[in-house]
Amino acid sequence: MAANQFRKGLRVKQVQGHSGIFEMTFAPDGRATWQFGDEVVEGEIRTIWRRIGTHDILGRP
Repeated sequence: MAANQFRKGLRVKQVQGHSGIFEMTFAPDGRATWQFGDEVVEGEIRTIWRRIGTHDILGRP
């Protein structure tokens, strides 16, 4: 994928109706859902990637 196809900034917001699950928009039709996990390494944030794909993934985040 060409570098110019990515957005200059990422949009992140909570998925409606799903507590603790977030959506990230990284391209015009590129979405990823994720959540914070329990700390494994002290002082480091743990991210659990749930689904990556098009806007359609938001039906089952």
